[in-house]
Amino acid sequence: MAKKKKFVLSIDGGGVRGLIPVRILESIESRLAHRGVSVPMHRVFDLMCGTSTGGLITAALAAPKPGGAKGEAAATLSDLRDFYERDSREIFSQSLGKRLSRMVINPFGLFDETYDARPLERMLKDKFGWTSMASALTHLVLTAYDIERRRAVFMTNGLESNGSRADDYYFWQAVRATTAAPSYFEPARVENLSRKQDEALIDGGVFMNDPAIAAYLEARKLGWDAEDIVVLSLGTGHAPEKPFPYEEAINWGSLGWMQIAKGVPLLSIFADGQSQTASYQAEHLFCEMGCTRYIRLNGDIPAEAEALDNARPGNLILLNGAADKIIRDNTVLLDEIVDMLIANLHSDNGSPHSGSLVNAA
Repeated sequence: MAKKKKFVLSIDGGGVRGLIPVRILESIESRLAHRGVSVPMHRVFDLMCGTSTGGLITAALAAPKPGGAKGEAAATLSDLRDFYERDSREIFSQSLGKRLSRMVINPFGLFDETYDARPLERMLKDKFGWTSMASALTHLVLTAYDIERRRAVFMTNGLESNGSRADDYYFWQAVRATTAAPSYFEPARVENLSRKQDEALIDGGVFMNDPAIAAYLEARKLGWDAEDIVVLSLGTGHAPEKPFPYEEAINWGSLGWMQIAKGVPLLSIFADGQSQTASYQAEHLFCEMGCTRYIRLNGDIPAEAEALDNARPGNLILLNGAADKIIRDNTVLLDEIVDMLIANLHSDNGSPHSGSLVNAA
């Protein structure tokens, strides 16, 4: 019998563009079902890692559903698709009163206000309840940055470098933290359950929009051999035709670089640059190692679809179109991935339908 592989799922940040990796995962789920295999994603992947919107997706697939059956995840891929196509409009919206107030107080849009985080927090509490990451159905890593202690934070139910148990966080607060993109949402105040102290965290996309290498390192800390690891990294789209013209940028000043109306150029460049760099480094690093399998799926999106907060129906059509193209262009590769997953499920249980995964914590 073939030795069981350790499949690692990594998902980039990207706001509403999270619809793209959800669609890719739906394609994998559909291909599995077509081959007679129906299992939740937390049984398909041994470790999930996400930044920002990628963190929301992976947490929803890995967290136990409050009041649900044993092994039932907080959300299905269908639930997540509904969130991006329908519920995200509530997250990225402002009341008429607030818009009018902004026009009076800030007529030229020099100080764009953040979105109200309360609708997002209500949704997260409803979806995750008060369960903690220690109860996850598979291994999980979410990225964030502590603005008070000035350190990168990897919220996980795995292990620290010294082999000790990682700090624990409530699921909903961990997701709120990893999605707290500066200038869009205020920082998240979360409770470190292990240390009994509060932390002020923001979106991990400020330093690691593509967390694939972090996911690999977390896998290695769990004691998994490099030759047994398969990393599937999903992007949220790249907009090569979205320029920031020199003639405009030289007149922006500090405020212009952070304007939501301009797509927050500074954050956009940070995130896009890090994702490109991380995927380039990962591809060459794993190729040189010659043991870990690394698969990256991403694609181009129209310039107008890059905004993290554009949840309008027309933009969702564009994102779905981009996802369709990625899936269509990678049909053979997706079939190969699914065949690998099925073979791995067989090597684990003897049958892809039998058994259940014990909580990773």
